[in-house]
Amino acid sequence: MTELAVAIGLVLVIEGLLWALAPRLGRRLLEATAETPESSLRIAGALAVAAGVLLVWMVRG
Repeated sequence: MTELAVAIGLVLVIEGLLWALAPRLGRRLLEATAETPESSLRIAGALAVAAGVLLVWMVRG
């Protein structure tokens, strides 16, 4: 359970870095995302999930 808390904390750190260091870039990314078709976002999300699972599996496996 502590590993899950650490993982969530790292996600918050990485997400927060974007907004702390480059808020304009964050806004541009959000605008670009709003214009992207939903099917493309689903594919990108699925690929990100697969890459994350693969990375965790390789490191912890």
